[in-house]
Amino acid sequence: MHVLILGGTTEARQLAEQLHTTVRTTTSLAGRVATPRLPAGDVRIGGFGGAGGLAQWLREHEVDALIDATHPFAGTISFNAASAAAEAHVPLLALRRPGWVAADGDDWHPADSLEQAAAALPALGRRVFLTTGRMGLAAFAHLDNLWFLMRSVDAPEPPYPPRMEVLLDRGPFTLDGERDLLRRHRIDVLVTKDSGGAATAPKLTAAREVGLPVVVVRRPPAPEGVPVAASPDEAAAWLAQLSAWGLSG
Repeated sequence: MHVLILGGTTEARQLAEQLHTTVRTTTSLAGRVATPRLPAGDVRIGGFGGAGGLAQWLREHEVDALIDATHPFAGTISFNAASAAAEAHVPLLALRRPGWVAADGDDWHPADSLEQAAAALPALGRRVFLTTGRMGLAAFAHLDNLWFLMRSVDAPEPPYPPRMEVLLDRGPFTLDGERDLLRRHRIDVLVTKDSGGAATAPKLTAAREVGLPVVVVRRPPAPEGVPVAASPDEAAAWLAQLSAWGLSG
């Protein structure tokens, strides 16, 4: 059995670790991070050239099951995966961590895009903790009256806000660390994507404790009709069921 995992997330690495000793696994990484954490099993880095290229790869490498374990905001690859799986007649599962849910005391301001998030900021604060990653900073580049602390794994490229400090770091992050960061930088508003998961959730708790407004960018649409697993264990169980059905399910 050959499983292709579209990876780049903690869940993708966990799944590859679970599977690689019993089935052949290949994890595909987009290559956007300079020094990615490599998963167990085989690894390929780079794009496929769209849905058609992915379908061809599935056929040429005799892939028996495709698991889309990409970041919730990597929307294009998820639609390409759905098209490619249908074209190549390969079973597809989306491994998608649940989104965050607001708790008592949260002051969340939903946004449908980075542009909407940027538009909301002037009314909410002046010192912004921006945790949406280094891609898409152009949406905030015109906000020259605000100060930004931007955290990402790799350094950003312009355009980006003129008053910005870059913090290069990689999760998971601790609650004490997030509390200290908000205090040291005098942050008065947080911007985040609804990535879900525990690795970066402490910032939300830290913001809640001091009553900071949080602009939460909603997830983009996902392909319809694709079965979804919420954890690596659920994905492994789906694969076991496929194997029991002789990959005919």
